[in-house]
Amino acid sequence: MRMTKSKPLWGMGRPRLEYTQLPARTDRPESIRPTGPVTLLHLRPAEAKAIPAAKIGETVKTGQKLSLCGNGDYITSPVTGAIAALTPFPGSFGRSYTAVTIAPAPQEVFDDALQAVHQTPSLAAAVDFLAAGPGLPGLHRLADTERPIKTLVVCGVDQDLLVFTQQYVLSARGHDIQNGIRILKQISGIEEVVILTRKEAVQGFGHIVGRMVGVDQRYPSALPPLVMAGLFGRVLPAGRTCEELGFCFMSAEAVASIGAAFSTGRVPVNKLLTVIYKDGFARLAEAPIGTPISDVLKHFGVGIAEGDRIVIGGPMRGTAVFSLEHPVQPDTEALLVLDAEAAVQVSEYPCINCGECVRVCPARMQINLLVRYLEAGKYEEAEEAYDLDACIECGLCSYVCVSKIPILQYITLAKHELARMRRTESLNA
Repeated sequence: MRMTKSKPLWGMGRPRLEYTQLPARTDRPESIRPTGPVTLLHLRPAEAKAIPAAKIGETVKTGQKLSLCGNGDYITSPVTGAIAALTPFPGSFGRSYTAVTIAPAPQEVFDDALQAVHQTPSLAAAVDFLAAGPGLPGLHRLADTERPIKTLVVCGVDQDLLVFTQQYVLSARGHDIQNGIRILKQISGIEEVVILTRKEAVQGFGHIVGRMVGVDQRYPSALPPLVMAGLFGRVLPAGRTCEELGFCFMSAEAVASIGAAFSTGRVPVNKLLTVIYKDGFARLAEAPIGTPISDVLKHFGVGIAEGDRIVIGGPMRGTAVFSLEHPVQPDTEALLVLDAEAAVQVSEYPCINCGECVRVCPARMQINLLVRYLEAGKYEEAEEAYDLDACIECGLCSYVCVSKIPILQYITLAKHELARMRRTESLNA
């Protein structure tokens, strides 16, 4: 990452932030095996009657699908073993999960359900076996007949600073990506495939079938709403999704995992992630989904001291977690450790109307006025008066805030609360 001024990453000002480039000599990812049980997080439905169907002591195979609540959602076991515990797990912004803890067995046995159908790819099989795979491909989007997808956008760029997970996948797994693209076109109505990479690297991927498009190095150019506007000339209206305009964004890792799955007949269970040390140095790691982040940090010799902050994701869009036992999940792109002295502490100092958040906002929102409604919990008013839904959640407003107001967290919470209220209204209607 480069800046126009010499200043720490977590400082203040009007930054010109640039995405981190994959180092020219990148070591192969460190392979990490969990030292004990793994934990999978299964999102619980809102209904209180949702009781997990799995039982403690039940044996599972590597790659086996576990559907706990009978609503179509499932998780995939990354190891062979027995279910050791089923416990409630509180997630961010009110989300509720069931934590499924699996104690690994000495010998690994792979589930063969995909093996029976992998030579005849279909969308139904992809949705049935690979929806919880690395990168969380969101395959249900391709099955929505009311919003047909015409353009698949393969993201070979990373959406946060200091992270180069997807860049590595694009450079190292071209064969799997090409196979994944072929399969996705075969099983869906996709007409065009666009592959995002850095502008400087467009000429280096001629072996992958698809239209290569270069993304500007300046953050947050790689976020889907800005890609839609800047590269495709399609402005995403507030509250609308890319899928509604016929575009589906999928990470390079997700596409590669689909290609590998139908090639081998095995469900992928390992997640690639960038591990960012306290000094900003980064390494790549590959670990089974469900591996405690403590095992990842221990593998690299990263010590945690009082006051250090552990972030799942990058410095701009990541989420802090409060336990070293938090598991690597299918969408974990990075693991960042902030030294206690480097982490910006939230303050209760009020907004001083400096306007920095307004000037830096890619969506041209009146953040200084919006945040007042959010602090007061007036989410519906914020949505109606100040375009809450237009926020692309880049985090630049929080980065430049002189008062250290956690603006991005307020916005994320507001969106979640509005969605929750509308689900409740729909259920009660």
